[in-house]
Amino acid sequence: MHSGRVTGLLRTLVLSTVALALMAGCTSSGDLPDAKMGTLVTAEWLSQQINDPNLVVLDCTVLVEPNDDGSVRVVSGRANYDSGHIPTAGFADLMGDLSDGDSPLQFAVPTPEQFGAAMGALGVGDDSRIVLYDGGNSVWAARVWWMLRWVGFDRVALLDGGLAAWIAEGQALSTEPVSRPANQLTVALRPQLIADRDEVFASLEDDAVSLIDAMPEAHYRGEMVMYDRPGHIPGALNVPVFTLLNESGRFRPHDELATMIGGDRNVRAITYCGGGIAASANAFVMTRLGFTDVAVYTASLQEWAADPANPMEVVSSQDASR
Repeated sequence: MHSGRVTGLLRTLVLSTVALALMAGCTSSGDLPDAKMGTLVTAEWLSQQINDPNLVVLDCTVLVEPNDDGSVRVVSGRANYDSGHIPTAGFADLMGDLSDGDSPLQFAVPTPEQFGAAMGALGVGDDSRIVLYDGGNSVWAARVWWMLRWVGFDRVALLDGGLAAWIAEGQALSTEPVSRPANQLTVALRPQLIADRDEVFASLEDDAVSLIDAMPEAHYRGEMVMYDRPGHIPGALNVPVFTLLNESGRFRPHDELATMIGGDRNVRAITYCGGGIAASANAFVMTRLGFTDVAVYTASLQEWAADPANPMEVVSSQDASR
């Protein structure tokens, strides 16, 4: 893979800070008056549900680390998981079997069958409930959330605030390895949840499709270069992913998010970023806001910007922000 492209993806994700600490004992779900799970759960809710045998908790952490030259690199969060994780949590490896290792693109989506088998190996079955978290700002967990939706599985939530929220509850980590019996996850593919280059290219002439750029504003404007070319896909609106979070890394209140991401909830919307990670978090928020036809361009700018046949544009620093 082109080194500039890799560096660009890494720089996009460096904003995702890693926070680790402690998590403590939990009560049985049988003690709860209400065990209903939405698409976003709190640390308190998870601590009360964690002993539910049908609840699968997965750590989706990928770490962003600095290089000596000022660039950054991404590494698997496996070692971090081994040193301490939420009790009962397995490890969902986005740098391993949850990506297509044969692709020249980083974090390329595996086949639906490969993804379903990988989730089954983690103990996920058709009757499971899943809570996903990571050690950053939920972008990695959101990518796994989106892929689960892609293969037709909906009983899945993000832990709001990720591992940092767990810390705030004064809980304790476990170093015990977690291995669940293999399970069977039926794939009922929703191909419309993932967009490819051709669909994005066709959308440039289609006013009925909305493009959402999750990159930092400076990259969107073309004031910095993270990939082969600066700027954004023509017509895209800029909603930087980390503006959707508050200072603690939790998602902003619903009414604030609704103001930040407006527009017709029923039109086709495609989110993108550098490698489809931050874009998945934007898609997660849009789905919660009631957008009914959202897709993630998973290859994003690491593919788009590398091909001069794909147009890009920049915004003058004197122009008003989108």
